[in-house]
Amino acid sequence: MIEFDFSYRKLNVYQLSKQLVKDIYSIVESFPKTEVFGLGDQMRRAVISVPSNIAEGTSKVSPKEQFHFLEIAYGSLMEIMCQLEISFDLGYINQDQLQQSGEKIVMIYKMLSSMQSALKSRIQGNHL
Repeated sequence: MIEFDFSYRKLNVYQLSKQLVKDIYSIVESFPKTEVFGLGDQMRRAVISVPSNIAEGTSKVSPKEQFHFLEIAYGSLMEIMCQLEISFDLGYINQDQLQQSGEKIVMIYKMLSSMQSALKSRIQGNHL
């Protein structure tokens, strides 16, 4: 592990979103081979975007920029939820997988929303 302790690593939302990455990668492993470069690939890209944008956002000084990266993470989170629902509809995942992943997505969503609300207050207070 890298010695330097970056601030994003301490965020619960970052840690939970990394867990979601592992879950989605595990789920995609069981997809039919015809989906390796289709839905599965899209899901992997979307789920990696969540912790990546959280981490990148923490490196920004401006609250507006931080907010922007959280918006991107949120968009990717909704993309994953949609793709999980499609995976369920296609019979690629079962109800339990959908439920467990959906619960993590809801928790991440709530954390991102809280962070966005705090940033919105800072933006409005500073008139940036």
